[in-house]
Amino acid sequence: MPQLTDQQTLLFTGDSITDCGRARPIGSTHENGLGDGYVALIDATLAATRPQSSIRVLNSGISGNRVTDLKERWQTDVLNHTPDCLSIMIGINDVWRHFDTPNDPAPVTPEIFKSTYRELLKSIPENITTLLATPFLIEADSNDSMLKMMDHYGTIVKDLANEFETHFVDTQAAFNEYLRHRSAQTLAEDRVHPNLIGHQILANAFLSHLDSE
Repeated sequence: MPQLTDQQTLLFTGDSITDCGRARPIGSTHENGLGDGYVALIDATLAATRPQSSIRVLNSGISGNRVTDLKERWQTDVLNHTPDCLSIMIGINDVWRHFDTPNDPAPVTPEIFKSTYRELLKSIPENITTLLATPFLIEADSNDSMLKMMDHYGTIVKDLANEFETHFVDTQAAFNEYLRHRSAQTLAEDRVHPNLIGHQILANAFLSHLDSE
Protein backbone atom coordinates (compact mmCIF):
# COMPACT_ATOMS: atom_id res chain seq x y z
CA MET A 1 0.00 0.00 0.00
CA PRO A 2 1.18 3.57 -0.60
CA GLN A 3 3.21 5.01 2.24
CA LEU A 4 2.36 8.65 2.87
CA THR A 5 5.00 10.45 4.88
CA ASP A 6 5.64 13.98 6.07
CA GLN A 7 5.97 16.64 3.35
CA GLN A 8 4.77 14.36 0.55
CA THR A 9 2.24 15.43 -2.09
CA LEU A 10 -0.92 13.50 -2.94
CA LEU A 11 -2.66 14.63 -6.14
CA PHE A 12 -6.17 13.65 -7.23
CA THR A 13 -7.31 14.11 -10.82
CA GLY A 14 -10.43 13.19 -12.75
CA ASP A 15 -13.83 14.63 -13.65
CA SER A 16 -16.63 16.45 -11.78
CA ILE A 17 -16.67 13.91 -8.95
CA THR A 18 -13.12 14.95 -8.16
CA ASP A 19 -13.53 18.63 -9.12
CA CYS A 20 -16.44 19.46 -6.78
CA GLY A 21 -15.87 23.20 -7.08
CA ARG A 22 -12.14 23.11 -6.36
CA ALA A 23 -9.99 26.23 -6.76
CA ARG A 24 -8.18 27.14 -10.00
CA PRO A 25 -5.62 26.67 -11.37
CA ILE A 26 -4.95 23.92 -8.82
CA GLY A 27 -6.96 23.01 -5.76
CA SER A 28 -5.22 22.78 -2.39
CA THR A 29 -6.15 23.06 1.26
CA HIS A 30 -5.66 26.84 1.10
CA GLU A 31 -9.03 28.60 1.60
CA ASN A 32 -11.00 25.38 1.11
CA GLY A 33 -9.58 25.02 -2.39
CA LEU A 34 -10.07 21.24 -2.56
CA GLY A 35 -13.79 21.57 -3.22
CA ASP A 36 -16.56 19.94 -1.22
CA GLY A 37 -16.17 16.28 -2.18
CA TYR A 38 -14.15 13.18 -1.35
CA VAL A 39 -10.77 14.89 -1.85
CA ALA A 40 -11.53 17.39 0.92
CA LEU A 41 -12.76 14.58 3.16
CA ILE A 42 -9.54 12.63 2.61
CA ASP A 43 -7.45 15.72 3.34
CA ALA A 44 -9.39 16.35 6.57
CA THR A 45 -8.96 12.74 7.68
CA LEU A 46 -5.24 12.76 7.03
CA ALA A 47 -4.84 16.04 8.93
CA ALA A 48 -6.95 14.80 11.85
CA THR A 49 -5.20 11.45 12.15
CA ARG A 50 -1.66 12.71 11.43
CA PRO A 51 -1.38 16.12 13.14
CA GLN A 52 2.37 15.63 13.43
CA SER A 53 2.74 15.38 9.65
CA SER A 54 2.12 17.73 6.75
CA ILE A 55 0.78 15.86 3.72
CA ARG A 56 0.05 18.20 0.82
CA VAL A 57 -3.17 17.31 -1.00
CA LEU A 58 -3.90 18.73 -4.48
CA ASN A 59 -6.98 18.52 -6.72
CA SER A 60 -6.87 18.92 -10.52
CA GLY A 61 -10.22 17.36 -11.43
CA ILE A 62 -12.29 19.10 -14.12
CA SER A 63 -16.03 18.66 -14.54
CA GLY A 64 -17.09 16.96 -17.76
CA ASN A 65 -13.68 15.46 -18.50
CA ARG A 66 -13.22 12.19 -20.32
CA VAL A 67 -9.91 10.38 -20.58
CA THR A 68 -9.22 12.16 -23.87
CA ASP A 69 -9.66 15.54 -22.14
CA LEU A 70 -7.38 14.45 -19.32
CA LYS A 71 -4.74 13.58 -21.90
CA GLU A 72 -4.77 17.15 -23.26
CA ARG A 73 -3.93 18.63 -19.84
CA TRP A 74 -1.90 15.77 -18.44
CA GLN A 75 1.47 17.54 -18.37
CA THR A 76 0.30 20.86 -16.92
CA ASP A 77 -2.33 19.57 -14.49
CA VAL A 78 -0.65 16.38 -13.31
CA LEU A 79 3.01 15.73 -14.12
CA ASN A 80 4.18 19.32 -13.60
CA HIS A 81 3.09 19.10 -9.94
CA THR A 82 5.47 16.17 -9.34
CA PRO A 83 3.27 14.34 -6.82
CA ASP A 84 4.61 11.52 -4.68
CA CYS A 85 1.25 9.77 -4.97
CA LEU A 86 -1.24 10.20 -7.82
CA SER A 87 -4.90 9.16 -7.86
CA ILE A 88 -6.78 8.91 -11.16
CA MET A 89 -10.54 8.44 -11.36
CA ILE A 90 -11.84 8.89 -14.90
CA GLY A 91 -14.38 7.16 -17.13
CA ILE A 92 -17.83 8.23 -15.94
CA ASN A 93 -18.29 10.77 -18.72
CA ASP A 94 -16.68 8.42 -21.24
CA VAL A 95 -19.60 6.07 -20.57
CA TRP A 96 -22.33 8.64 -19.88
CA ARG A 97 -21.89 10.37 -23.24
CA HIS A 98 -22.91 7.11 -24.93
CA PHE A 99 -26.32 7.54 -23.30
CA ASP A 100 -27.01 11.27 -22.97
CA THR A 101 -25.29 12.18 -26.27
CA PRO A 102 -25.79 9.08 -28.44
CA ASN A 103 -24.86 10.99 -31.61
CA ASP A 104 -21.54 12.16 -30.21
CA PRO A 105 -19.22 12.36 -33.27
CA ALA A 106 -16.22 11.26 -31.19
CA PRO A 107 -17.33 8.71 -28.60
CA VAL A 108 -14.71 7.26 -26.28
CA THR A 109 -15.03 3.59 -27.09
CA PRO A 110 -13.57 0.95 -24.76
CA GLU A 111 -10.63 0.62 -27.16
CA ILE A 112 -9.92 4.36 -27.13
CA PHE A 113 -10.40 4.50 -23.37
CA LYS A 114 -7.88 1.74 -22.77
CA SER A 115 -5.25 2.93 -25.25
CA THR A 116 -5.43 6.55 -24.06
CA TYR A 117 -5.34 5.57 -20.40
CA ARG A 118 -2.37 3.28 -21.05
CA GLU A 119 -0.55 6.13 -22.80
CA LEU A 120 -0.99 8.32 -19.72
CA LEU A 121 0.21 5.61 -17.37
CA LYS A 122 3.32 4.99 -19.45
CA SER A 123 4.31 8.63 -19.00
CA ILE A 124 4.24 8.53 -15.19
CA PRO A 125 7.73 8.51 -13.63
CA GLU A 126 8.56 5.34 -11.73
CA ASN A 127 8.98 7.19 -8.42
CA ILE A 128 5.30 8.23 -8.37
CA THR A 129 2.93 5.84 -6.60
CA THR A 130 -0.34 5.55 -8.52
CA LEU A 131 -3.89 4.63 -7.55
CA LEU A 132 -6.36 3.82 -10.32
CA ALA A 133 -10.02 4.10 -9.35
CA THR A 134 -12.94 2.71 -11.31
CA PRO A 135 -15.66 4.90 -12.74
CA PHE A 136 -19.01 4.13 -11.10
CA LEU A 137 -22.77 4.34 -11.44
CA ILE A 138 -24.99 4.49 -8.36
CA GLU A 139 -27.50 1.91 -9.57
CA ALA A 140 -28.75 -1.23 -7.84
CA ASP A 141 -30.16 -2.94 -10.95
CA SER A 142 -27.40 -5.17 -12.28
CA ASN A 143 -29.22 -5.40 -15.62
CA ASP A 144 -29.11 -1.65 -16.20
CA SER A 145 -27.41 -1.04 -19.56
CA MET A 146 -25.36 1.95 -18.39
CA LEU A 147 -24.17 0.07 -15.32
CA LYS A 148 -23.09 -2.83 -17.50
CA MET A 149 -21.04 -0.49 -19.68
CA MET A 150 -19.60 1.24 -16.61
CA ASP A 151 -18.53 -2.13 -15.23
CA HIS A 152 -16.83 -2.88 -18.55
CA TYR A 153 -14.82 0.33 -18.35
CA GLY A 154 -14.12 -0.43 -14.70
CA THR A 155 -12.70 -3.80 -15.72
CA ILE A 156 -10.40 -1.99 -18.14
CA VAL A 157 -9.12 0.13 -15.24
CA LYS A 158 -8.54 -3.00 -13.17
CA ASP A 159 -6.68 -4.65 -16.04
CA LEU A 160 -4.47 -1.58 -16.42
CA ALA A 161 -3.76 -1.55 -12.69
CA ASN A 162 -2.62 -5.15 -12.98
CA GLU A 163 -0.61 -4.43 -16.13
CA PHE A 164 1.25 -1.54 -14.51
CA GLU A 165 1.40 -3.25 -11.10
CA THR A 166 -0.19 -0.32 -9.33
CA HIS A 167 -2.96 0.18 -6.78
CA PHE A 168 -6.60 -0.39 -7.66
CA VAL A 169 -9.57 1.27 -5.94
CA ASP A 170 -12.92 -0.38 -6.70
CA THR A 171 -15.34 2.49 -6.09
CA GLN A 172 -18.18 0.62 -7.79
CA ALA A 173 -17.86 -2.21 -5.28
CA ALA A 174 -17.99 0.31 -2.43
CA PHE A 175 -21.25 1.76 -3.72
CA ASN A 176 -22.68 -1.68 -4.45
CA GLU A 177 -22.14 -2.68 -0.82
CA TYR A 178 -24.05 0.40 0.38
CA LEU A 179 -26.87 -0.31 -2.09
CA ARG A 180 -27.40 -3.72 -0.50
CA HIS A 181 -28.93 -1.84 2.42
CA ARG A 182 -30.23 1.50 1.11
CA SER A 183 -31.59 2.93 -2.12
CA ALA A 184 -29.63 4.77 -4.78
CA GLN A 185 -31.81 7.85 -4.20
CA THR A 186 -30.20 8.31 -0.79
CA LEU A 187 -26.87 8.96 -2.53
CA ALA A 188 -27.56 10.75 -5.84
CA GLU A 189 -30.43 12.12 -7.89
CA ASP A 190 -28.76 11.45 -11.25
CA ARG A 191 -26.93 8.22 -10.30
CA VAL A 192 -23.59 9.94 -10.94
CA HIS A 193 -23.02 12.95 -8.68
CA PRO A 194 -23.06 11.73 -5.08
CA ASN A 195 -24.14 13.71 -2.04
CA LEU A 196 -21.97 13.99 1.06
CA ILE A 197 -22.74 10.41 2.08
CA GLY A 198 -21.60 9.21 -1.32
CA HIS A 199 -18.43 11.26 -1.14
CA GLN A 200 -17.72 9.75 2.28
CA ILE A 201 -18.05 6.29 0.73
CA LEU A 202 -15.51 7.34 -1.91
CA ALA A 203 -13.19 8.80 0.70
CA ASN A 204 -13.33 5.59 2.73
CA ALA A 205 -12.52 3.52 -0.36
CA PHE A 206 -9.43 5.60 -1.08
CA LEU A 207 -8.33 5.84 2.53
CA SER A 208 -8.36 2.05 2.82
CA HIS A 209 -5.52 2.11 0.26
CA LEU A 210 -3.56 4.93 1.86
CA ASP A 211 -1.33 3.71 4.65
CA SER A 212 -0.39 6.94 6.40
CA GLU A 213 1.37 5.27 9.29
